[in-house]
Amino acid sequence: MAYTDTIRRLTDARRRILDIRAEMRELQAGIEPEPVEEYEFATMDGPVRLSALFGPHDELIVIHNMGASCVYCTLWADGFNGVAGHLENRAAFVVSSPDAPAAQREFAKSRGWRFRMVSTQGSNFARDMGYFADEGEYAGPHPGVSVFRMDGDRIARVSDTNLGPGDDFCAVWHLFDLLPEGPDGWEPQYQY
Repeated sequence: MAYTDTIRRLTDARRRILDIRAEMRELQAGIEPEPVEEYEFATMDGPVRLSALFGPHDELIVIHNMGASCVYCTLWADGFNGVAGHLENRAAFVVSSPDAPAAQREFAKSRGWRFRMVSTQGSNFARDMGYFADEGEYAGPHPGVSVFRMDGDRIARVSDTNLGPGDDFCAVWHLFDLLPEGPDGWEPQYQY
């Protein structure tokens, strides 16, 4: 197919995606919040409660990261590092992982990450949110994002979704989609 014809069709497909996103925002606006309990996380500064992670905001974005052992989660976190300031201007933002706080700090330092991190060690948070499986082929932590809203002293989850290759939360995949062969089997590495 000719370049201009293909670009025209791709532009039409992207417009349809924008329409779907508008529909998704409308659905999201009408969601019934899911009450959650007050969780406690480990940090380098000692324990911190879920409610404290909100800071001055009434909304909180929590990334469920699998930790330093996952190159894909590292890829996502590298990207979040670049937009963390923008996110934190609108809502509180934190990355959670099962790694111990000292391990998180060292890994974050090696990657140049500037966002807040909390450890889910000793907490049922990831499990209760659906991002940790106790058994089966995919036992262990799973990547995703949960969004919470605080109303007075009540906390509720208002949204969540999985993270994975090709999702909307990592620009790398969408830029690779512009290449003729797409990702072509590419996998992230810790260093290049």
